[in-house]
Amino acid sequence: MNAHTLPPTHTADATTAEEGLAIQEAQAKMDSAAATAVAMQNTLLTPRFYTTDFDELDAIDVTPVRADWDALIAEMVADPNKGHFRKNEDWDQVDWENMEPELRKEFIDFLISSCTAEFSGCVLYKEMKRRGANPDVTQLFQLMARDEARHAGFINDALREAGVAVNLGFLTNSKKYTYFRPKFIYYATYLSEKIGYARYITIFRHLEAHPEHRFHPIFKWFQEWCNDEFRHGEAFALLMKTDPKLTSGVNVLWIKFFLTAVFATMYVRDHQRPAFHEALGVDPDWYGHEVFTKTSAISTQVFPITLDIDNPRWTAGLKRLQKANADLAAATDKSGLGAFLGRMTARARAATAFAALYMIPAKKHRVPESPRMEPAY
Repeated sequence: MNAHTLPPTHTADATTAEEGLAIQEAQAKMDSAAATAVAMQNTLLTPRFYTTDFDELDAIDVTPVRADWDALIAEMVADPNKGHFRKNEDWDQVDWENMEPELRKEFIDFLISSCTAEFSGCVLYKEMKRRGANPDVTQLFQLMARDEARHAGFINDALREAGVAVNLGFLTNSKKYTYFRPKFIYYATYLSEKIGYARYITIFRHLEAHPEHRFHPIFKWFQEWCNDEFRHGEAFALLMKTDPKLTSGVNVLWIKFFLTAVFATMYVRDHQRPAFHEALGVDPDWYGHEVFTKTSAISTQVFPITLDIDNPRWTAGLKRLQKANADLAAATDKSGLGAFLGRMTARARAATAFAALYMIPAKKHRVPESPRMEPAY
């Protein structure tokens, strides 16, 4: 066997999700039970694994968006980021032993959450490729699964330096799966990919201007990373454009729900990591508004509404939701009647705050004929 036919030994070089996962499986003996246990959690704030009606997905006809579809697939087949997601000479040595304890804890939580979210996409996309027969759809999902497997593998490489890593094979077989109808998969995953782009590029640009806050080398990889996320979001925008009903009528209410839920979840989760954001030199409120602004601007490509994130009720509602979540977390660690009542009260306050956010009138706009965009931030 010559060098050109040897199988890849690093997830960065894997050309399919299956190759990337096989490499991760071979490294599983190094993985941490504690990190895997964190990834296994199912709460409102933790990444979930999804399943859906794969037959409905397989029936998609991309004819209405064929020109844009073929152009996007050609970009993904060209594979501009092959080989990128690996440590090289730009990977600085990380002093995990002397990292401030709270920062270490929050950063590891960030990496585990990010790894789980990336791998969640890989699992869903790979399953669609496996079950489907539609060549357009299965090719797309195979390409996206490839990318997500690389991302998850790269984060796991970073975690291993800290002495922890997520056993991805165990997650595949053991984590609870949540069923979503295909249209809900479209809304949620489109927003996940686009808000992922906005998050990564905002951090990348900030650290370009303030490299003294780059406390870990993984942030140097965020630009190419977020471009993968952007392309995946483009794919879901095209899938939604194949059926006008998905972004009109009563479905606009569902779009508003997912916009509110995704934005609110990000805000609450980020405020759980004050040491992480302090180390980055980023105010979580500023960061949240930057990401919401970018994501809202991008989502006009396919959604007929955006949230009014400049409305004073929006910020006030997010703060109430975050406070309720903090109180719920504090009560969860306690026992007794008082703690039980505290949990019930906090949940009711959180639900009321979310409902108030949802009731803020959205901004309407005209959706362009072609949803294709280029990363511009």
